[in-house]
Amino acid sequence: MGNTTEQMTIMSNSSPEIASQATQEIKYGEREIEQGQLITFPNPRVGRRYNVSITLPEFTCKCPFSGYPDFATIHINYIPDAKVVELKALKLYINSYRDRYISHEESANQILDDFIAACDPLEVNVKADFTPRGNVHTVVEVRHIK
Repeated sequence: MGNTTEQMTIMSNSSPEIASQATQEIKYGEREIEQGQLITFPNPRVGRRYNVSITLPEFTCKCPFSGYPDFATIHINYIPDAKVVELKALKLYINSYRDRYISHEESANQILDDFIAACDPLEVNVKADFTPRGNVHTVVEVRHIK
């Protein structure tokens, strides 16, 4: 029984150190999000007008006034010109908002501005449909036509 207690003590003494080290290092997903930027590739059908519809249901940011988390579904509909946005890069870019203090209105407008800067589409519509909080449901829709 003495060995078991000794082993348990050793294990319990080492666990906080391991947990502490693990929480201090940046995880690979956090690093990808931190380094994330919108990446594009050549449109395989330049000259053909077609719509690309993307739904990102896990958008989060923080209210710049209260610090409470805000959750939204982001809808991006665009007609590409010469470039198309790579979807994994878009996901990482959207995830980069999770710790940002930003209003609903500014987040939708910033996503639109960054999307235009990355791929310069013929048309793009960004709709941010925020989950109701405090009995308020906000939907912000912004549009750009070239």
